[in-house]
Amino acid sequence: MSSNGILPGTKRLDVEGDMAAAMVAGMDRFLMRETRSARRHRDCRRATDTDRALRQSLSEMLGLIDSRESGTIRIVSPVHGPAEVASGPGFRIFEVTWPAFKGVDGEGLLLQPDGPPVANVVALPDCDFTPEQFAGLQPGVPAPAQVARRLAENGCRVLVPLLMDRGCEYSGHTDIGMTNQPHREFIYRAAYELGRHVIGYEIQKILAAVDALVSDNLPIGLFGYGEGALLAFYGAALDARIGAVSVSGFFQTREDVWRQPIYRNLFGLLSEFGDAEIASLIAPRALIVEIAAHPEISGPPDAVGRRQTAAPGRLTTPDEETVRLEFDRARELAGGDACSLVLTRSPDGKPGADATLEAFLNRLGGSVSAPASTGLPFRIRDGVSPEDRSRRQFNQLLDHTQFALREAEFRRAEYWAEAGGSDTGIGVETLKEYRRRLWDDVIGPLPPVSLPPDPRTRLFYDDPAATAYEVMLDVFPDVFAYGILLIPKCIRRDEKHPVVVCQHGLEGRPQSIVDPNGPRHPYRKFAYDLAKEGFVTYAPQNPYIGQDTYRVLQRKANPLRLSLFSFIVRQHEQTLAWLSSLPFVDAERIGFYGISYGGKTAMRVPALLEQYCLSICSADFNEWIWKNASARHRYSYLFSREYEMPEFNLGNTFNYAEMSWMICPRPFMVERGHHDGVAPDEWVAYEYARTYRHYALQGLEDRTEIEYFNGPHTINGMGTFAFLRKHLKKPDA
Repeated sequence: MSSNGILPGTKRLDVEGDMAAAMVAGMDRFLMRETRSARRHRDCRRATDTDRALRQSLSEMLGLIDSRESGTIRIVSPVHGPAEVASGPGFRIFEVTWPAFKGVDGEGLLLQPDGPPVANVVALPDCDFTPEQFAGLQPGVPAPAQVARRLAENGCRVLVPLLMDRGCEYSGHTDIGMTNQPHREFIYRAAYELGRHVIGYEIQKILAAVDALVSDNLPIGLFGYGEGALLAFYGAALDARIGAVSVSGFFQTREDVWRQPIYRNLFGLLSEFGDAEIASLIAPRALIVEIAAHPEISGPPDAVGRRQTAAPGRLTTPDEETVRLEFDRARELAGGDACSLVLTRSPDGKPGADATLEAFLNRLGGSVSAPASTGLPFRIRDGVSPEDRSRRQFNQLLDHTQFALREAEFRRAEYWAEAGGSDTGIGVETLKEYRRRLWDDVIGPLPPVSLPPDPRTRLFYDDPAATAYEVMLDVFPDVFAYGILLIPKCIRRDEKHPVVVCQHGLEGRPQSIVDPNGPRHPYRKFAYDLAKEGFVTYAPQNPYIGQDTYRVLQRKANPLRLSLFSFIVRQHEQTLAWLSSLPFVDAERIGFYGISYGGKTAMRVPALLEQYCLSICSADFNEWIWKNASARHRYSYLFSREYEMPEFNLGNTFNYAEMSWMICPRPFMVERGHHDGVAPDEWVAYEYARTYRHYALQGLEDRTEIEYFNGPHTINGMGTFAFLRKHLKKPDA
């Protein structure tokens, strides 16, 4: 087979160094290039989509899928004593609550003028400020920046909701372990898998308050600072009842969102929206952008006494020049409505400069009539506990994610109803549609492969059983596929053999799979042993290697409506095309066998690429949605550092059983060790029962199997090898 140490028909591979690291670095360059060009793609989208379609898209990526509950804003009052929390010159302050959506209330403070209010304002502080601080009742915010108090002094009725903060006191479970994930991240992780988002949850609370405030027909405005500005900005873009919005310390270009805390990650944001595009959805209503200092966040809380599982992320003050450039873009997009956009600058960097409040109140029909005061005395009536309020709000949001988790199987049943669910065979055209949905809505499609493979090879080893070659194939500029091909020595001239693509797990390398003297666990040199049986085997390098280095790829990909698997699918597509061209390969008999993260690949890639004639999922198959979103099970990724695992809205669309339906009628197998810590046997059996039923009801029960063995997270290589012999080898082989 060898000619001068290379595979015939290929060029010499002369790239040295760590191929896995080079792969990840190349993908990073690709993503940064796409990020820089995203604005151009948005311009094309903007030319064809209506504002209504864009608002719908924004609503979906924010996860606004729960119906809001109607109700009034209610004062929380003690049985004995005054209802007011405190009072100021011309207004009184009350602790209030209002219904938002199932099981979740909004909570905060209401500043009520003594006379008729000139406008209703929802004032949203940065999430690390309490409502009491924004109203001037607790220390921590200087008097000029106590925006809620200043608006009340100028005649506004002001509602200040509590926002989920960046502390980590409640992030975890006492029976499993507490983590250093900010509260916002902990809620984000559970919600994201289920098509929700911590940002969307809080916007729902804000809009539920607007629902209650519209009844008196006063103008409604939103004022936001820091994280509160993000919520005010998106909320105003979605709801035309909001007449004016002021955004302080947030507005900027958005291309570095991947550097920010993960709870700001929105799937597809940059493919459709920068801040200028969001602003254009607010015009011709008033938008006041205030250049101010954003609270500086250098990373998650320290992990003292806690699991260090939080994602990296930092927040800094936007550069003034980039704010002005993005604001100019917003005015350009707004066209004839550009006069509704106003840019102000805070002289001291604090929110709520006089010019900002003047512009904001003018557009709500009011004015700055009261001189800036030195603030209120720090006195609150007994019984008011911001800490208890914060705990309640965290628990309500977390409980809602777990409600959504319980409901997910029913949402998937509705989603698959047009395909007949698991009880009938799914037609070819219907399967194509569901493949498109998995590809478009969950994984994110890269364009078709743009380069010829230009295969380069070099001899890796030659032993009595097989000859091994390293292989490199081009996919896109800066993106390549790499792996190791094993050719059995038993191949005779003009014979075409079946192929097994053998996929490693997290932080793995193909060398561990093909090495005749490789480690026993977890790979057991299964690619080599299969080659000894006469299978051509190929072990690709997948890019989930390098700790946070590869996880950052997911962070950069998601805003572009992409993921790691956007690359992996195209790499496998190019690999399949090249393998099929080899004279000793039977292109109709190429199977897939992956372990752990390779098992995750075994569920997604063959579901999309029909050329894989079978798939084996080892040490990964389970109730995948529970695995990602459960706040009660120790197996859950919610408690781990693998923050890239959640896939947006997967819980309502595709679990592992549904993915197996997309592999059907091709053979499919699960390999499961009883002591595998990925999930308990019960989860695996529960989900596989849905797979088996689907095959059995079509008379295809002989094409699916599960093998349990008394072992850990590892290849077993018994039932799976028999499965491969049964379905890949010809009867006379």
